Amino acid sequence: MTESKETRQPTRREFVFALGAGGLAVATITLLPAGAAADSAAVTEAMKKLIGETAPLDGRITLEVPQIAENGNTVPITVEVDSPMSDQDYCKAVHIFAEGNPLPNVASFRFTPACGKAAASTRVRLAKTQNVIVLAEMSDGKVYMSKAEVKVTIGGCGG
Repeated sequence: MTESKETRQPTRREFVFALGAGGLAVATITLLPAGAAADSAAVTEAMKKLIGETAPLDGRITLEVPQIAENGNTVPITVEVDSPMSDQDYCKAVHIFAEGNPLPNVASFRFTPACGKAAASTRVRLAKTQNVIVLAEMSDGKVYMSKAEVKVTIGGCGG
Protein backbone atom coordinates (compact mmCIF):
# COMPACT_ATOMS: atom_id res chain seq x y z
CA MET A 1 0.00 0.00 0.00
CA THR A 2 1.44 3.36 -0.91
CA GLU A 3 0.73 6.49 0.97
CA SER A 4 0.08 9.65 -0.92
CA LYS A 5 1.20 12.88 0.55
CA GLU A 6 -0.83 15.86 -0.34
CA THR A 7 0.74 19.27 -0.53
CA ARG A 8 -1.47 21.97 0.81
CA GLN A 9 -1.35 25.58 -0.29
CA PRO A 10 -1.24 28.08 2.57
CA THR A 11 -4.38 30.06 3.19
CA ARG A 12 -4.42 33.76 2.58
CA ARG A 13 -4.44 34.37 6.34
CA GLU A 14 -1.32 32.20 6.86
CA PHE A 15 0.44 33.94 3.98
CA VAL A 16 -0.29 37.44 5.32
CA PHE A 17 0.79 36.42 8.84
CA ALA A 18 4.09 34.98 7.56
CA LEU A 19 4.70 38.10 5.45
CA GLY A 20 4.08 40.36 8.47
CA ALA A 21 6.33 38.31 10.73
CA GLY A 22 9.12 38.39 8.15
CA GLY A 23 8.76 42.15 7.72
CA LEU A 24 8.92 42.67 11.48
CA ALA A 25 12.07 40.54 11.72
CA VAL A 26 13.79 42.50 8.93
CA ALA A 27 12.81 45.84 10.48
CA THR A 28 14.08 44.77 13.89
CA ILE A 29 17.40 43.59 12.51
CA THR A 30 18.01 46.71 10.44
CA LEU A 31 16.76 49.33 12.94
CA LEU A 32 18.42 48.09 16.13
CA PRO A 33 22.17 48.62 16.46
CA ALA A 34 24.09 45.38 16.69
CA GLY A 35 26.25 45.20 19.78
CA ALA A 36 25.97 48.89 20.56
CA ALA A 37 28.18 49.83 23.46
CA ALA A 38 29.52 53.00 24.91
CA ASP A 39 33.25 53.58 24.90
CA SER A 40 35.53 55.93 26.78
CA ALA A 41 34.69 58.74 24.32
CA ALA A 42 30.94 58.29 24.92
CA VAL A 43 31.51 58.30 28.68
CA THR A 44 33.64 61.44 28.43
CA GLU A 45 30.90 63.13 26.39
CA ALA A 46 28.19 62.11 28.89
CA MET A 47 30.32 63.39 31.77
CA LYS A 48 30.93 66.67 29.94
CA LYS A 49 27.15 67.16 29.57
CA LEU A 50 26.81 66.89 33.35
CA ILE A 51 29.84 68.81 34.62
CA GLY A 52 30.90 70.94 31.65
CA GLU A 53 34.60 71.79 31.55
CA THR A 54 35.15 71.25 35.29
CA ALA A 55 38.19 69.03 35.83
CA PRO A 56 37.38 66.14 38.19
CA LEU A 57 39.58 65.77 41.29
CA ASP A 58 40.69 62.56 42.99
CA GLY A 59 39.57 61.61 46.47
CA ARG A 60 36.53 61.85 48.75
CA ILE A 61 34.77 58.90 47.03
CA THR A 62 34.72 55.38 48.37
CA LEU A 63 33.68 53.05 45.53
CA GLU A 64 32.96 49.42 46.33
CA VAL A 65 32.58 47.09 43.35
CA PRO A 66 33.68 43.48 42.95
CA GLN A 67 36.92 42.98 41.05
CA ILE A 68 35.34 39.95 39.37
CA ALA A 69 31.61 39.74 38.79
CA GLU A 70 30.54 36.17 38.16
CA ASN A 71 27.18 37.37 36.90
CA GLY A 72 27.09 40.59 34.88
CA ASN A 73 23.31 40.84 35.28
CA THR A 74 23.52 42.01 38.90
CA VAL A 75 26.76 43.72 39.84
CA PRO A 76 26.56 45.41 43.27
CA ILE A 77 27.92 48.95 43.53
CA THR A 78 28.21 51.00 46.71
CA VAL A 79 29.31 54.64 46.66
CA GLU A 80 30.00 56.87 49.64
CA VAL A 81 31.24 60.48 49.47
CA ASP A 82 33.20 61.97 52.33
CA SER A 83 31.16 65.12 52.97
CA PRO A 84 30.00 66.91 56.13
CA MET A 85 26.54 67.31 54.53
CA SER A 86 26.07 70.75 56.11
CA ASP A 87 24.10 73.57 54.52
CA GLN A 88 27.36 75.14 53.27
CA ASP A 89 29.22 71.97 52.21
CA TYR A 90 27.43 68.92 50.86
CA CYS A 91 27.38 66.43 48.00
CA LYS A 92 24.68 67.39 45.50
CA ALA A 93 24.79 64.32 43.24
CA VAL A 94 26.58 61.08 42.44
CA HIS A 95 26.64 59.72 38.87
CA ILE A 96 27.73 56.21 37.87
CA PHE A 97 29.04 55.48 34.38
CA ALA A 98 29.97 52.20 32.65
CA GLU A 99 32.22 52.29 29.60
CA GLY A 100 30.95 49.11 27.92
CA ASN A 101 27.17 49.46 28.27
CA PRO A 102 24.82 50.75 25.55
CA LEU A 103 24.08 53.86 27.61
CA PRO A 104 27.09 55.16 29.56
CA ASN A 105 25.19 56.80 32.47
CA VAL A 106 23.77 53.87 34.41
CA ALA A 107 22.63 55.62 37.62
CA SER A 108 22.38 59.03 39.28
CA PHE A 109 21.58 59.88 42.89
CA ARG A 110 20.67 63.34 44.26
CA PHE A 111 21.37 64.46 47.82
CA THR A 112 20.54 67.39 50.10
CA PRO A 113 22.03 68.36 53.47
CA ALA A 114 18.98 66.75 55.07
CA CYS A 115 20.20 63.33 53.86
CA GLY A 116 22.91 63.38 56.51
CA LYS A 117 25.13 61.04 54.47
CA ALA A 118 26.01 60.91 50.77
CA ALA A 119 25.87 57.16 50.19
CA ALA A 120 24.02 54.90 47.78
CA SER A 121 23.96 51.23 46.85
CA THR A 122 22.53 49.67 43.73
CA ARG A 123 22.94 46.77 41.36
CA VAL A 124 23.70 47.39 37.71
CA ARG A 125 23.96 45.26 34.62
CA LEU A 126 27.39 45.29 33.00
CA ALA A 127 27.72 44.00 29.47
CA LYS A 128 31.36 42.94 29.69
CA THR A 129 34.61 43.66 31.51
CA GLN A 130 34.79 47.43 31.79
CA ASN A 131 35.57 50.45 33.91
CA VAL A 132 32.96 51.82 36.29
CA ILE A 133 33.40 55.56 36.83
CA VAL A 134 31.76 57.60 39.60
CA LEU A 135 31.44 61.39 39.69
CA ALA A 136 30.44 63.31 42.82
CA GLU A 137 29.16 66.87 42.37
CA MET A 138 29.71 69.04 45.43
CA SER A 139 27.82 72.18 46.48
CA ASP A 140 30.92 74.35 46.01
CA GLY A 141 31.15 73.40 42.32
CA LYS A 142 33.99 70.88 42.69
CA VAL A 143 33.67 67.46 41.13
CA TYR A 144 35.40 64.34 42.39
CA MET A 145 35.97 61.13 40.43
CA SER A 146 36.74 57.50 41.19
CA LYS A 147 37.23 54.60 38.78
CA ALA A 148 37.42 50.81 39.11
CA GLU A 149 37.61 47.95 36.62
CA VAL A 150 35.08 45.11 36.94
CA LYS A 151 35.83 41.83 35.18
CA VAL A 152 32.59 40.22 34.07
CA THR A 153 32.89 36.47 33.54
CA ILE A 154 29.37 35.50 32.32
CA GLY A 155 25.98 37.04 31.63
CA GLY A 156 25.51 40.76 31.30
CA CYS A 157 23.92 42.66 28.45
CA GLY A 158 25.99 41.13 25.68
CA GLY A 159 27.16 37.79 27.08
